[in-house]
Amino acid sequence: MINALSFDLEYWYTAELVCRFAPDEKEDQVIEAVYPLLDLLDKYDTKATFFVLGKLAEKYPELIIEISKKGHEIGSHSYSHKTLHELGMKNFEDEIEKTNSILKSITGKSPLGFRAPTFSIDNTNKWALDILVKNGYKYDSSVFPVKTNLYGVPDAPVFSYCPSKDDITVHDPDGPIIEYPLSVIKFGINIPIAGGFYLRLLPISFLKSAINRVNMKRSVVIYMHPWEMYSYTQKVPLPLISRFITYYGVDSAFSKLENLLKNFKFSPVKEVLGL
Repeated sequence: MINALSFDLEYWYTAELVCRFAPDEKEDQVIEAVYPLLDLLDKYDTKATFFVLGKLAEKYPELIIEISKKGHEIGSHSYSHKTLHELGMKNFEDEIEKTNSILKSITGKSPLGFRAPTFSIDNTNKWALDILVKNGYKYDSSVFPVKTNLYGVPDAPVFSYCPSKDDITVHDPDGPIIEYPLSVIKFGINIPIAGGFYLRLLPISFLKSAINRVNMKRSVVIYMHPWEMYSYTQKVPLPLISRFITYYGVDSAFSKLENLLKNFKFSPVKEVLGL
């Protein structure tokens, strides 16, 4: 089974639990976090999808060119990293068009895939999928079939599907865009195993067992942020729970990812979906 590997390429201080507390004086640490990751992917001859923030691509076009030249897929992560709830329909469409233009000017190709900041697509803003289709997107990977205080569509399918225009939890075989939800495993309730905080929190033995179990039925999509695998990411004072979610396991995340690369096969999202 070939699984999908993805990275949300953003600034550490745009993370939902961090952005309100980030100081004015800060280093973005993008180059320091990304190049060791690219070397790791080269080591295991693995290609991935990078969902790139538009404003980051504007600042680091050479980095995006380097990622693309190495054979990785470049997708969109919006422009500003504001959630869809914050943006609303018009501003979201503006950000999609702006980021498309930036990424195409850098790579020569329009992105096929999108991931919403903070997984913020749900039934309250399902208009987002129409906007993505209008702008040439073939898939979205924003729906997380869990419920948290920040995000989640707990009733969504756990496999790739085409969302209905009336209800994004319902498969429409004639739907114009594929939804590739973040991976969970069911133990009474859906347990996230897709990456991020969950990859940093859960023991590697559990993660490998869970991926093997899911692979009996479907592929897994893993997501990470380069900043959360960089031991020297600038840390800021946060409320206790936010600090735990944001920084727990950062020092071991890189080695955990390497362990997964040793034991499983990964490809960019578009290849797993056959696009």
